[in-house]
Amino acid sequence: MAGNEVRRILLIGFRATGKSTVGRILARKLGWDFVDLDDYVEEKAGKSIREMVEEGGWEAFRKKEREALREFSPRERLVLALGGGAVRHREEMEILRDGALVVWLCARPETILRRLSADPRTQTQRPSLTGRSWEEEVVELLREREPLYRHFADLALCTDALSPEEIARKILEELKPRITLE
Repeated sequence: MAGNEVRRILLIGFRATGKSTVGRILARKLGWDFVDLDDYVEEKAGKSIREMVEEGGWEAFRKKEREALREFSPRERLVLALGGGAVRHREEMEILRDGALVVWLCARPETILRRLSADPRTQTQRPSLTGRSWEEEVVELLREREPLYRHFADLALCTDALSPEEIARKILEELKPRITLE
């Protein structure tokens, strides 16, 4: 983490690791704003991620995602849940992480797959990135992204066996010496 004082919390990690759920809990406990970056991009575009990808490919969505990351760089008192691939935008991530605590929420592939299959948005809103089966895609993308998650993270928490409340509590413990609560 750059600097001592935390002005933002960034939650990074693969789909279905708990970023949005944990982010809402953290924001509520801190009295900060919460934004799910994927939801923000969809709202701003007036289209779902699936529609953006069908119309312009993944690069069209990634361009909008990159623009949104830039928009949030000056924001403070914010918990921001990033999309799983947002860490690919290295330049924006470096800027955004200044004054932020970056928390990597990780989970085993089996846990991710179980959660994805239980989430109705998986099929309707989240198109495949690779065109492969969910099992192959999760393993491949985790292998590709883990070095980026590791690079940006100040704290890594495995969410396989923890409730969202327990995860939020662990993050708040990490924050205590680095945050001024009003």
